Amino acid sequence: MMNSIVWPAGYLPGETDNFCSNEVIVKGLSTAEVWPYLVNADEWPSYYANSSDVRLPEGAKQLQANMVFFFKTFGFPVDAQVLELVAPQAGEPARIAWHGWAGEVGSAERLDVHHAWLIEDLDGGRVRILTQETQLGQPAKALAQAKPNPMINGHQDWLEGLVAAACQAKNGQCLS
Repeated sequence: MMNSIVWPAGYLPGETDNFCSNEVIVKGLSTAEVWPYLVNADEWPSYYANSSDVRLPEGAKQLQANMVFFFKTFGFPVDAQVLELVAPQAGEPARIAWHGWAGEVGSAERLDVHHAWLIEDLDGGRVRILTQETQLGQPAKALAQAKPNPMINGHQDWLEGLVAAACQAKNGQCLS
């Protein structure tokens, strides 16, 4: 049985202004091999062109529970706080999720998101990487109506870049 995302109150898919879900299953990678490319947020722009200007608190090398950090994506300057961080451990999925926000509270430009990742080892030497995001606010309503869907396409690029970075570190020995 595959695991699922843990949603905080107010961010359950189907009850928000926008939702996107992307997933890949890759043979030849493990959760432990993928994880560093996700928690080391400074690495994101090296494999995901839609992220930039990542800023962690001074002295921080990677994302940590409750950490507030900054990055730009989809044209939004995003402040975010890590709400869930479960590093890889045998028999359990790795998880990371953050609440991100842009714009002033109460303004038409305000966007609030819950972006979650789940990485789990599957039988046969495969890894499953699931990323899902729910969004609230006027910008989320506009993104939900856009065709093609920029969130689905952008997060698919992020997944594919993440896999490519992890596979490249293994000399390209992966199958998706």
